[in-house]
Amino acid sequence: MAKIKIDLSGKVAKPQVVVGIDLGTTNSLVAWVNPSTGNAEVIADELGALVPSVIGLMPGGSAQVGVLAKGGLVTAPERTIFSVKRLLGRSYKDIADFQRYLGYRIIDEDNESMVKIEVDGKYYNPIELSAIILKALKEKAERALNVEVVQAVVTVPAYFNDAQRQATRDAGKLAGLEILRIVNEPTAASLSYGLGLNREEVETVLVYDLGGGTFDVSILQIEDGVFDVLATKGDTALGGDDIDRSVMSMWQQAYPALNQVVLAGDIQRLRLVAEAAKIALSGNPTETFTHDFALGDGLSVLLSLDYTGLQAAAKELLLKTENCIAAALRDASLKPSQIQAVVMVGGSTRYPQVKALLEEKFPHVAVNNTLNPDEVVALGAAIEADVLAGNRKDILLLDVTPLSLGIETAGGLMDVLIPRNNKIPCRVGREYTTSVDGQVNLKISVFQGERELVAQNRKLGEFILKDIPAMPAGFPKIEVAFALDADGLLKVSAKELRSGVTQQIDIKPQYGLTDEQVEAMLMAGFQHAQEDVTARLHQEAINEGHQLVYLAKRFIEKNANLLNEDEMEGTKQRISALECLLAERGEKDAILQAVTALNDYTRPFAERLMDVAVSAALKGKEI
Repeated sequence: MAKIKIDLSGKVAKPQVVVGIDLGTTNSLVAWVNPSTGNAEVIADELGALVPSVIGLMPGGSAQVGVLAKGGLVTAPERTIFSVKRLLGRSYKDIADFQRYLGYRIIDEDNESMVKIEVDGKYYNPIELSAIILKALKEKAERALNVEVVQAVVTVPAYFNDAQRQATRDAGKLAGLEILRIVNEPTAASLSYGLGLNREEVETVLVYDLGGGTFDVSILQIEDGVFDVLATKGDTALGGDDIDRSVMSMWQQAYPALNQVVLAGDIQRLRLVAEAAKIALSGNPTETFTHDFALGDGLSVLLSLDYTGLQAAAKELLLKTENCIAAALRDASLKPSQIQAVVMVGGSTRYPQVKALLEEKFPHVAVNNTLNPDEVVALGAAIEADVLAGNRKDILLLDVTPLSLGIETAGGLMDVLIPRNNKIPCRVGREYTTSVDGQVNLKISVFQGERELVAQNRKLGEFILKDIPAMPAGFPKIEVAFALDADGLLKVSAKELRSGVTQQIDIKPQYGLTDEQVEAMLMAGFQHAQEDVTARLHQEAINEGHQLVYLAKRFIEKNANLLNEDEMEGTKQRISALECLLAERGEKDAILQAVTALNDYTRPFAERLMDVAVSAALKGKEI
């Protein structure tokens, strides 16, 4: 598993271990292939192998991770972060229904930007928080193996979109890890079970992956060592946590006294009891779970749940997963009888009805559940890491692009559309918009490299999308598409979707680059990863600040006659404070605090003016 790394001076560097990481919603693990046995093994320490995906943000800014942080869910819920994976690559609107189950504060802004979490006046985003967990896993591996760990394979749900995958890569960089590849969890699970290793057979495999916070079902065709995803369906906000919440709801209906449980710490305490009930009954369905839940002032409620009650709580979740199986089979144009293997993944598959569901749907095959469902993905990631380290030749990897490809966005940021190690051929599209009213031209600049700022990457070419119809800022919908063929030729196109205006350019990404130059760019990206991500987050805060200043000024210009003097003056003061910070390129958290202050101050009368506008629009009309 050791990989010899050659630095640019030609000297042989210290051997390094490439690990596999399962970054989970509820628990995370790190694994490796032990060179003395050739087997994949999870890495454990005195606290065990599982690392709860929980972060305790201490006063002063230090962080605890895992078992040590989990107690804070009850004692300090406002500074104990969990289920970060559900927030990765998501906007405020995406997680609106999820917020009420959290003890910590997600800043409630009505826009599509990445969510932020505020603790003690400091702002964190899910990338930074995921990086804290990844760094803890990296350090766990280094302590256990007594070697430096700087490279990893990280798994994600097959249903993760590009934004969520890129957020996972950014988290790895911030943790000091070079992410060699992002691997789909079902592929990793199949590797763990040794599926696809017989080159003479073509296998069609269904992977049912039910974790704490995410679910996906994937159908893979494995031929000659190549894993091809035929179809995937799922939900990045569906998992065992939802069974816990369903049990909580049942108890709150059955025991009215629980309705006074409103404090965040008490809600988390009730959630943990519901989780304990689910685990206990899944292990012994004949028992009845009871718990004396203290309400304070000497009062308590004796909570009770039997297996029939657990089945009722989990019924809706199982139905959703069953519908996903049917949809995936339709998309793959397959009948259940054509599935040759079924694999169960994720700790929530310990709930017995999951196996019963799969055995009913696929009675002709044995359901693979002999490996620990918590560990199976991490073990597969370790096997993939071993392949990338050059130690295994029995699994074929498709051709991949050696360097990331992307375009320049506001503030000189590199927005990656095709990350390095992405298999080719491939096509990726992403929507953008204008930032200024009436903008009719948009320059598309294409770059290659691993740095967060385009100034430090290699420019491949540019073109101008002309004659965009003049519209307000944010209204045009411009799709930029990258199509990379098997020969490494890149075609970039841009299309304004409302008008149909198009433009494109053909680029050869590797033209003029030697292997040494590619290695140098990769090395630079790795060496500067942490400072690059920090610079990116700072620039994104600046971009958000400029956009808000622009919108706030337009707002008061259009509504000056409807605002009183105090509202006008208060808004202008906060705009001015934010502008000063932007002009000085102040610290990220200071800018975000000023953004929050302006948003919070203007929201009440913005809502008031919206009510006035709606009333005026409906005046004289019958509903």
